[in-house]
Amino acid sequence: MSHFERPSSPALLPSSARRRLVLGATGAAALGLAAPALVRAQAEAFTLGHLTPRTGFLGPMGEYAVMGATLAVEEVNAAGGVLGRPFKLMSEDSVNPQTASSKAQRMVERDKVFALVGEISSASGLAISQVAARAGKLFFQTGCNSDELRGKTCSRTMFHTEANNSMYVNAMGRALLRDNMVKGKRWMAFTADYAFGHDLFARTKAFMEANGAVFVSNDLVPTDTTEFSSLILKIRQQKPDLVMSNLAGNQTTNFMKQYNEFNLPIPLAGADLNCVSIWGAGREGFSGVWPIIWTHQVKAPSAQAFVAAFNKRFGKPPENQAVSDYLAVKIIARAMNETKSDDLNKLIAYLESGVKFDVLRAREGSFRKADHQLLFEMYTVTPNPDKNAGKWDVMTTSAPVPGPNESLEILQPQDNTCTFA
Repeated sequence: MSHFERPSSPALLPSSARRRLVLGATGAAALGLAAPALVRAQAEAFTLGHLTPRTGFLGPMGEYAVMGATLAVEEVNAAGGVLGRPFKLMSEDSVNPQTASSKAQRMVERDKVFALVGEISSASGLAISQVAARAGKLFFQTGCNSDELRGKTCSRTMFHTEANNSMYVNAMGRALLRDNMVKGKRWMAFTADYAFGHDLFARTKAFMEANGAVFVSNDLVPTDTTEFSSLILKIRQQKPDLVMSNLAGNQTTNFMKQYNEFNLPIPLAGADLNCVSIWGAGREGFSGVWPIIWTHQVKAPSAQAFVAAFNKRFGKPPENQAVSDYLAVKIIARAMNETKSDDLNKLIAYLESGVKFDVLRAREGSFRKADHQLLFEMYTVTPNPDKNAGKWDVMTTSAPVPGPNESLEILQPQDNTCTFA
């Protein structure tokens, strides 16, 4: 008998069990606890441990992650909760991998969280996934791009609602080739000097070399860099045919702004971008062609309903990071309600079954059984030529990539090495 089931009548119990039931009820009633205790037990919340950067160069995205998860929890609870119980969100700043690991461990041991959600830094995401695997907890990572998290460091208990680096690179590369945006083959790169950036450059280099391009240089940039004039002068000296950014967070905003100030006649592209970077750069600073997982301009009906709800709740449109965390919470809730279970193995089997989810795009998405990557359409963004567009619409969002008649698998890496323990 599961802990969600109760016998229809005490008469169906053995005599000893009936006696214990009567004595227990009598004792509880004497203390005035009987009915209220049962109500409290049934209403006890499923707590989600939400870890994401709230400070540092990834902090602006982390704030949207918290808003997205908060809205999802509120909607789940307004619809009746999960298995008759509400969701509760416990959000904290993950700061760095060591802090992320210790906070995840504390959430599991002290706070008894049902699942872990969040993160943006791939190094921190790996640390959290290891805690989750040891504890037998679901971990929905919502912002880590590293292909390695879906490859040699994959985990059976980890699922990904953020795109991997290959998806970003392939979406951007297909757009460059499709629209013949670059005339020459000499490319120059700037890469964030941590796990995410290194992995992104490796994927970018592989794609470009496969299509005849050559990187003449690749500068590794510390994550706390805010001044790029010396690097931009190097661009002027080397005269590449394309400048490729593999930067991250508010690094990208600062780089775009300063690049435009130098007014170089060299195209700029990138392999990763978030709406906060576009909005931070503004009309005068945003340039180039970039891949992105989602923007508030996506026309799918469910996307626009989400935009309206987010605007009403927070007074501004959602950023792409908000979508990843929102979807993670909603998918966990649906999995529990449809399986009528909080059992880890049943939930993993359900998520691996190919079931389709509304992912706020024209096409539904599903998780790949091989590595637990959520498959979905992506987009590219370029500057909006309409100078009268509002501050939230300084970019234009492309049609979905891949096209409507192409498989979503096109964007996935071809060298996946994931083997679940």
